[in-house]
Amino acid sequence: MEPRLNEIWVYLSATPLLGLTVTLLAYLLAVALHRRLAMHPLANPVAIAVLLLVSLLAITGTPYPTYFEGAQFVHFLLGPATVALGLPLYEQRARIRRLAIPLFAGLLAGTVTAVVSAAGIAMLLGASPQTVLSLAPKSVTTPVAMGIAERIGGLPSLTATLVIATGMIGAMIAAPLLNLVRIRSQEARGFALGVASHGIGTARAFQVSEEMGAFAGLAMGLAALLTALLVPMLAGWAGLMSPGA
Repeated sequence: MEPRLNEIWVYLSATPLLGLTVTLLAYLLAVALHRRLAMHPLANPVAIAVLLLVSLLAITGTPYPTYFEGAQFVHFLLGPATVALGLPLYEQRARIRRLAIPLFAGLLAGTVTAVVSAAGIAMLLGASPQTVLSLAPKSVTTPVAMGIAERIGGLPSLTATLVIATGMIGAMIAAPLLNLVRIRSQEARGFALGVASHGIGTARAFQVSEEMGAFAGLAMGLAALLTALLVPMLAGWAGLMSPGA
């Protein structure tokens, strides 16, 4: 049996099917474990899948570029998946219009807090300007965050890592924190997840309810737009950006 498994691995490692296969299997195992643990927030499927994939690549010595040859097919689907969020948003349009003012206030407070707290703490701890600039957009979806970081002089690769970590941590601790402060509204809980934890938080919100997911998706999109406008302004005001950025 073991030689047979080795043959399968050798075959897959030579084709783009490797990344696609192991990514799907890791996520299916993570989802199964998540359900087995009664969907506990700390058993986040994305975090578990990442740990499984990192362990597999490390044990087998598979280079990341080899893995990504197949994983890029999943990566490509992020675009259509994001566009698909428009349907639940459309179905919630009446409630969104009714809650426009509090939603905007929450968006502004959440986005400013995410940017200022990350950059401010990094500066207080003596981080380099480039690291600070890489941290500033860490609460928005990866493509937008990397674009912002590149534009202002940060490190897009570092930003991508921080974005994923932020999303996983936010998705895991959001429910206990919101329960602690007694926020029960599905709209408020979803919107908070979207602002703080972008796509991973939105996926977690959809696991709870479509209503919660719709507000998380709205927050994710608006937070990305506001952050793209806000971060370069704040970075320039703080003197962190180089003259050519």
